[in-house]
Amino acid sequence: MKKLYTLLIIALAVAVTTVSCTPESLETSPTTAVSGDGLFVNATAALVPLNGIYRSMYASGWSTTDNTHQCFGITAYNLMADVMGEDHIMSGQGSGWFWYDCTYDVKARYTSGAWRSYDLWNAYYTWVANANYIIAAEETMEGLPSDVNYIIGSAYTIRAYSYFMLLQSFARTYKGHESDPGVPIYTEPSAAGTEGQPRSTVQQGYDLVVADIEKGIALLKDAHGQTHKSHIDYYVAQGIAARIYLTMENWSKARDAAAEARKSTSVGDKADLTAGMNSVKAKNVMWGAEIISDQSGIYASFLMHMDSESPGYGNTAFKRINKQLYAKMGPADVRNAWWNPDDAYQQEKFKWADMSIYTGDYIWMRNEEMVLTQAEAECRLGNDQAARDLLMLLMAKRDPNYTVTKSGTALGALTSDETGSLLEEIINQRRIELWGEYGRIYDIRRLKQGFTRTAAMGWPTSALIPGRNTQNPESYAWVLTIPQTEFDGNKNLNQSVDQNPMDDGV
Repeated sequence: MKKLYTLLIIALAVAVTTVSCTPESLETSPTTAVSGDGLFVNATAALVPLNGIYRSMYASGWSTTDNTHQCFGITAYNLMADVMGEDHIMSGQGSGWFWYDCTYDVKARYTSGAWRSYDLWNAYYTWVANANYIIAAEETMEGLPSDVNYIIGSAYTIRAYSYFMLLQSFARTYKGHESDPGVPIYTEPSAAGTEGQPRSTVQQGYDLVVADIEKGIALLKDAHGQTHKSHIDYYVAQGIAARIYLTMENWSKARDAAAEARKSTSVGDKADLTAGMNSVKAKNVMWGAEIISDQSGIYASFLMHMDSESPGYGNTAFKRINKQLYAKMGPADVRNAWWNPDDAYQQEKFKWADMSIYTGDYIWMRNEEMVLTQAEAECRLGNDQAARDLLMLLMAKRDPNYTVTKSGTALGALTSDETGSLLEEIINQRRIELWGEYGRIYDIRRLKQGFTRTAAMGWPTSALIPGRNTQNPESYAWVLTIPQTEFDGNKNLNQSVDQNPMDDGV
């Protein structure tokens, strides 16, 4: 494996750096941070790299050169996955950021360190590698049990989340593709000369993801609470588990995890929804990043791309909602304010908190997602009334005139084909509620639906992606190519066999 992802430990670190080095070359803090084996001896020392991992989740620069303005961690990847679907419309190319994701023009660029394949791979595997160093100290780490459990539980959850997202990006969805090639698995600390691993199967990857998330939840349950909104606690770990089980179609576990996850927060009301969705202090926010002025990515940031008043980006490539989806809201729905129908359905959901100093928080998980996940799981399990009750719990804070009497789980072959089922209604509310946040393409994949883009939805001709096979849920259109750096020097990967298809073939 030519590219190694190992840990650089610096006292009072605020970011994790990707380096290639042996354990002996790792820098240590003035106090004893690591043992002779490179393992953290106590929870206080381990908190430094853990904080670094969290900071790197909203830092820019995961590409080696260029394109850093669209490579700012979790929020960038959610936006990438959102513009790949049918609901999040880009008005045009603008400065180019996210346009190539939107128009499916990144797969052939796998040899470059500046494009999406490398960016995603580098970020998630760096988080895996850093988590592995922490997990390796599980049996020897000293400190209060609640502190040790917090550190180790967080590391297991970070590794679960990272592999889950890698599998969603570089393989087809779980159900029906369990024996497909997944991604290489590393569970031990990396060092110079570490042998590169072959691609696991999708099933093997999800087996590790499930084992890790369950271990993380168990440890975090006996740990202290969330120290910062960017940190993972027991409830956030349950929320990540809910996402994993939803994708795996394990409906009972998805239901239970979502129900547990939302206990720490409550559904947001109008005041939480119409102030720009830019504060992690809102009562519905479970997980997110507080952006302070000296840590703002400025141009390399979410709100620079989203807010239409942003100079250069947001005001040249406008972000808009699918008009047909917008029409599914009632006139009294408070979410109507998230888009402006008098301005081509331009988004107003996400706004700067203070554009003069480029601040506005990133929101990664909200209570509402968990309500919708629980509702979907109940519907899938045949518990229609329970699903309707959960949907009404959300919609009571959205539209006072909303009612639902639907039942059933039928979905159309395409996302624009309507069946009138309860499941479809839940998914439609999910599409509206999580627009710009979750990553629409991840839902399209797991739901095994195809989609088309049309001018009637509001899409410009330049983004209609003619010739792309997005109508077939078995398509590889939304499966990224593996970066060249992973093949270089890895004798266990054969590029002619292990590379994902360049086209949309099935």
